[in-house]
Amino acid sequence: MEKGEFAVHSSEVLVEGREPYVIVIPPPNVTAVLHMGHGLNNTIQDVLIRWRRMQGLASLWAPGTDHAGIATQNVVERLLAKEGKTRDDLGREAFVERTWEFVEETGGAILDQLKAMGCTCDWDRTRFTLDPGLSRAVREVFVRLYEKGLIYRGEYIINWCPRCLTALSNEEAEGDEVEGRLYHLRYPLAQGWADAAAEAQAVARAAASTEAEAEGGRAAGVEAIGQLPDGRWYLTVSTTRPETMLGDTAVAVNPADERYKGLIGAEVDLPLTGRRIPIIADDYVDRGFGTGLVKVTPAHDPNDFEMAQRNGIPLLDVMTPGATMGENAPEAFRGMDRFDARKAVVRAFKEEGLFGGDDSHTHTIPRCYRCETVVEPRLSEQWFVKMKPLAEPALQASIDGTVTFVPGRWKKVYEHWMENIRDWCISRQLWWGHRIPVWYCQDCGETIVAREDPDACTACGGAALEQDPDVLDTWFSSWLWPFSIFGWPEDTDDLKAFYPGHVLSTAPEILFFWVARMIMAGYEFLGEAPFKTVYLHATVRDTQGRKMSKSLGNGIDPLEVVDQFGADALRFTVISAAAVGTDIHLDPDDLEASFASGRNFANKVWNAGRFTLMSVGDDPIKPLSEVGKDLELSDRWILSRLSGTADSLTQELEKFRLHDVAEKAYHFFWGELADWYLELVKPRLRDDAAEGSKQAARTTLVTAFDGILRLLHPLIPFVT
Repeated sequence: MEKGEFAVHSSEVLVEGREPYVIVIPPPNVTAVLHMGHGLNNTIQDVLIRWRRMQGLASLWAPGTDHAGIATQNVVERLLAKEGKTRDDLGREAFVERTWEFVEETGGAILDQLKAMGCTCDWDRTRFTLDPGLSRAVREVFVRLYEKGLIYRGEYIINWCPRCLTALSNEEAEGDEVEGRLYHLRYPLAQGWADAAAEAQAVARAAASTEAEAEGGRAAGVEAIGQLPDGRWYLTVSTTRPETMLGDTAVAVNPADERYKGLIGAEVDLPLTGRRIPIIADDYVDRGFGTGLVKVTPAHDPNDFEMAQRNGIPLLDVMTPGATMGENAPEAFRGMDRFDARKAVVRAFKEEGLFGGDDSHTHTIPRCYRCETVVEPRLSEQWFVKMKPLAEPALQASIDGTVTFVPGRWKKVYEHWMENIRDWCISRQLWWGHRIPVWYCQDCGETIVAREDPDACTACGGAALEQDPDVLDTWFSSWLWPFSIFGWPEDTDDLKAFYPGHVLSTAPEILFFWVARMIMAGYEFLGEAPFKTVYLHATVRDTQGRKMSKSLGNGIDPLEVVDQFGADALRFTVISAAAVGTDIHLDPDDLEASFASGRNFANKVWNAGRFTLMSVGDDPIKPLSEVGKDLELSDRWILSRLSGTADSLTQELEKFRLHDVAEKAYHFFWGELADWYLELVKPRLRDDAAEGSKQAARTTLVTAFDGILRLLHPLIPFVT
């Protein structure tokens, strides 16, 4: 796997006229060794690239690694913690240097692991997402989108990781459904609104249309409007996050909800805070959900933020970046962790007689995709990309079939996401990554967005410039991967020869993180999609059906498999199990059982090869054209089966049915060539056999064996 061995030059396409076939590797993160997901995906890519290379195409598989902003910074920070240090102890410049040292160690190791698995990349083209050329592409894209009005800075509710202390995109904060609690809190109405409250309760009862409401203005067993023992009226709001009520600035109802029309404009006394907040009307409120009364916490909920913007409601941030209660929270709660504050708020409501109970409630809790910390919606000034204009051509590409998905069910998933796309938060409060190319003049306040570092302010000429401290989301460099690796924004020969590519093989979980964004970038900056087919392969799981992960301790190191059983065993096992649309199950506690099928098959090929070579001897093998008259029925049968198998395997490869390729190749080799033809031909290979029959047998055996080795080569390249 030396450099240059699988190199493809642009002149082979542009001058010699060879048809290209291009795959760009999903660049693995430089954080750790590869896992079985890499083992599967890179085997798939290598099978495809070897197959097309054997067909005579100028087949280029471009390798590289990803700097993986959050993931890499987290790893280095953990290493520092073992030394009793933090990144702040080092300072930004020294921390980045330390991270580069780590990356230089791990990046090379990952490439060596790929080579050990038999990956035939063009290693001369290895790229890293922080390489100077790729960094230039990142800046070019940022500036172009900014100049086009598609990148903007604003204060919005974003997903915030209190552990990583950075913003996350919506796709980086996907949640899982959990069984939690829905808490019902009573907010007393301010004095002077008793008559309106009584009338609202009467209207609610009269208008009740469901069995629950018919029981007196109740929803899910919760009294929406009622009276406390001291005679005060109250409204009931429900929440899964009671601690955020400390930041409430309104209660909202739907303007068309007859029950509460008389209360619009009233105020409630917000418990525990000493503040009064208004009751507002907003179409966002779902009349049929719960009581139809919604607490509004604009600094801690994206929907509430939008309501506040529409209604001129103030924002009150009651949490610190580390998710403790901050200075805007009542003194009794300041400094508490958010989850401790939740318990304290519930306890305080009970003590004041304002707790309406709680129910079991299934809901989604988003977590940081890197450290699994529960994400907090947080008001923050960040950089965003307007995605709707970028999504339109990428959506159309799927609709009209320019880009296809295998399995086909992902087409609808992709299109649904594109149709409902939200702006992308691209700034991260990290030190490792592409620094945002924006500078602020400390003299005149000018904002400068530039491709090159400026020496002076473009407005006042002052030299007091301060660069934005944030870095770009990791995916902001990755979405340019299919063309930045070929020299874009320069119009290079590589770009002309190898863009667009042909197939992208990757995991379904990064369909939105990466695949969709690459398609959008391809149309925006080069006018066409970066690939024609997206193959979304299986997920590797353990025998309990759990996705393999470090946190569960159920992973399998592909290099351990290679060391024990060989790369061919690993490759054949995962390919033969990778049926389209189904997951692969392996036992991390029993590698022998998991990879025995691949090892046994590779051994069978080896043993059959030894028998064939010993049986035919060293004498020259005659071509088929010279032994045609002596071919027997068994010879013609095996040659016919070889031809049929070759045609069938080609068809299956074109449909990405790689498991069928493995199964049919296995069946021909073991079930027909080894078990039948080799046994039938043994007597004809003896010294006392008739010469014509013997030569025909030698030629047929070598032809059949050579043929199946070629067909098997993309799957098990070492033994073949």
